[in-house]
Amino acid sequence: MQSDPALLTLLDRAREEVPGVEIYDAHTHLGDKDPDGFRCTGPELLELLGRADARGVVFPMHEPDGYPPANDMVIAEAEASDGRLVPFCRLDPEDGPLAEAERALDAGARGIKLHPRAERFALDHPALRDVFALADERRLPVLVHAGRGIPALGRHSVEATGRHPGMRLILAHAGISDLSWIWQEAPSHPNLFFDTSWWAPTDLQGLLALVPPGQVLFASDAPYGATAMSATWAIRHALQVGLTPDQVRSVMGGQLTRLLDGEDPIDAGPARGPAPLPTDPLLDRAHTFLVASLGQGFVGHEPAETLALARLACDVGDGVPHAEVFRWIDWLIENRALYDPGGPERPARFASGLPLIVLASVLARTPDVPLPPLPD
Repeated sequence: MQSDPALLTLLDRAREEVPGVEIYDAHTHLGDKDPDGFRCTGPELLELLGRADARGVVFPMHEPDGYPPANDMVIAEAEASDGRLVPFCRLDPEDGPLAEAERALDAGARGIKLHPRAERFALDHPALRDVFALADERRLPVLVHAGRGIPALGRHSVEATGRHPGMRLILAHAGISDLSWIWQEAPSHPNLFFDTSWWAPTDLQGLLALVPPGQVLFASDAPYGATAMSATWAIRHALQVGLTPDQVRSVMGGQLTRLLDGEDPIDAGPARGPAPLPTDPLLDRAHTFLVASLGQGFVGHEPAETLALARLACDVGDGVPHAEVFRWIDWLIENRALYDPGGPERPARFASGLPLIVLASVLARTPDVPLPPLPD
């Protein structure tokens, strides 16, 4: 998506369905010391955002030596970005979090990032009580990593948002750690939000169907994800589950703008509920093989056989519903080896071209959203 104009046509075509949509990425990183091997500089992040004509919230990657210098770096990069970056400060509850929050906020940060998995804490950590009270008082957004391996995160999130109605708590990665039940709590906790920085179509469509759209915020997790690619997924999923253009505009940046300005969030309407989602058995076959391929690729195995099965599943001919979707999926698989992610250098521990396999799985789950012409 980053460097291929043919793939950017998918984002352009999705945006045509939502006139006036402005993309604001709620979840991006800067840093060069994260033990996981990912790196991203200010210019590289601006390049990723620029391909989607987007702005972004930014905070440090994992910094084993502490966050004050990293927070200062992020604030400085944001100040030099002509308004395209908004800085959040990252806190470690074991390292004077309240003092660092106050210092960084006074220096220009406009929100807080917490990572319970990297720093190994729970959201009921005693040192966070004053941080949450500060966020409540200043109406600050607090973005929390909410992926795997975090005990009791959802329960503590519900408790914290109930105690601190002025705090805007954002669960990253579609809140997958607790999405199975926490969606039921969202309507009664209007200061609880979820970002879309995740890849699985079933999770993202579940989030967009079950959580009120005003409580969902677009995000990419750059440089782990890419803003243009992730925006394509998010818009297509939102339209597939039946969100209106106004609701999609809220998800893609309208609501985040209000949160960053300290305003009350808009009520974008109730959740759509279990919206009519694709049940085409032929597309389901392709999707199943694509997801199996992703499982192999994420652990570094070349998924040649399962991708071959996915391509065979797309050999449906011209007289079936969604024939164009099958052709696009086949094209993405065929061309994945040519995919150049551009931007920051990434660790070479995954199979090649995984973003295009994810994109193919997205198309299999969003057949009702229009597509551009297939590249020649």
